[in-house]
This record gives sequence, structure tokens and C-alpha cells, in this order.
Amino acid sequence: MALKMAYETWGEGPHPLLLLHGFTGNRSSFDHLRPLLKDKVRVISVDLPGHGQTPLPTRTGRDGFLETIEALFGVMDEVGVAKTNLLGYSQGARFALAAALTRPERFGRLIMESGSPGLHRRQHRTERRVSDAQLAAMIRQKGVPAFVAYWESLPLFAGVRKLPAEQQESVRVRRLECTVDGLVGALECLGLAAQPDYWPELQRQRLPTLLLTGALDEKFTQIARRMAEDLPVVWRRTFEDCTHAPHLEVPEEYAREVLSFLQTPWYEAPEFESSTPDKSAAGGHG
Repeated sequence: MALKMAYETWGEGPHPLLLLHGFTGNRSSFDHLRPLLKDKVRVISVDLPGHGQTPLPTRTGRDGFLETIEALFGVMDEVGVAKTNLLGYSQGARFALAAALTRPERFGRLIMESGSPGLHRRQHRTERRVSDAQLAAMIRQKGVPAFVAYWESLPLFAGVRKLPAEQQESVRVRRLECTVDGLVGALECLGLAAQPDYWPELQRQRLPTLLLTGALDEKFTQIARRMAEDLPVVWRRTFEDCTHAPHLEVPEEYAREVLSFLQTPWYEAPEFESSTPDKSAAGGHG
């Protein structure tokens, strides 16, 4: 039986937008952006496998990753959307890129926040498989609350720890809704070790693409710079004083950047040459 994803729709604007959340999130992860986006976009927000109300894929490892991509197209078909824009955060950004490469005709523009095309070297893939297995063992042994406390303490989320207490609690409650089996299964099926290496595919990804990172998240900002060298049609925006989750840390600025990107007219992507410059210095697109 094919994997079916839980989802919801919102917004009344002219721009369709498929939202893909990060690890420990769910389809409500972008709800704080609704007041800023709802008049400009028509959103489909999904629960990725092992999160929210979506079960794990029927297959494991790489096959489970690919099954998840196909399930995204199933959601689009069910909603009746032939073509949409894509926005993914972290884990969701990896799936957004994978979907865009799998069926580019189904998408208009791609936004990746703190994402990666995968692991290029076999050694790095092996190391990640080991670290994910260790994290999965910790989740099984200590449970979700202990894992969430550990997860929130990572330097990656230092910016989130600076948010007002009410906002931090909202994020924490969402994370605590995860289950042991869901998180462990997501690591095994959706993690970087299971994901195909998409670095060699970037040059054929001709959708207009926006790469968003936090300046204090040096690892993913460097990944975005490397991606921008290979993507034919690319813009970058680095948010000052942010870590891994600009959509939480600077929501107003983030929403303006997303809308600017979606609303900017340009030529069809195939007309751009592969030497299209990285627009990383400027904040806008118009």
C-alpha cells in the first residue's frame, strides 16, 4: 500500500506553496508565518513520515526516502495541484530538492532553508549512519522528553533559545508530540545516510532557487555557498545573528524574503546560462 501523507491547506494568495518541515516538526511548524503569508500564498503543509499523523514508509533506507518523494506527488494530486512552489526547512529542504530533481515539471520555484544535497563521500555516509544509529539508540533508551532536551541544547539551535519563552514552549510542545518509533524510523529512512547524493545533479536543477541560512550557522551557510556555485539559477540570503532556523528566529524578515522571491518575475529558467551569478549580497530579488 502506497504511503499517504497527512496534510492541511491554508492561505488565499495567488502563489501555491508546498511546505516541508524539519526533523521533530510537523505540518504546524510554519503556522506562526500564517499572518505574514496567508494573503499571498496558497499553502499545502504536510507531515513528513514519522512526524505528526503520517506513518513511516513501507520500505527502509534509501527506498523509504524515495517512497516519501513519491508520496509528496500523491498529496499534490489529491489536492488537485498540478504545479506548485516548494519551501523546505532542514530535513524538508532535502526532500524539496529531491522532489524538484525527480519531477521538475511539477514545480515553479524552490526555496531551501538550511538544507543539503546530501553526503558526497562514502566515508561520510558511513559516519552519518553510525551517528544516526547512536542517536536512535538514545531515543529508544531515554525517551522523547530526554531527547528533546538534548536536541534543543545543540549549538545549531542557539538562536531558538533566544526566543521569548512562549515561542520556545510552542516549539517544544510540537517536538514532544513526536513518538519514539516515529523519530527512530525517520532517522533510518529520511536521514542523510539514506538520502541519495544530489551534489552531481545540481547543475541540471534549473528551477529558480533561493538558499536561506543563518550567518551563525557556518556549516550550512558554507553548504549554501557551494550549492550556489553549481545551481544555474540561484539566489542566496544569509540572515545576520541567526543560527539554523531563520523562519523561527526572524519570521518577519524571513517572510519578506520568501514573498519577494515568489513575486519576482523573470524569464523561464532554461533561458538562463549556467554562469548565472550568485545573488548573495542583496536581500531582495526585484
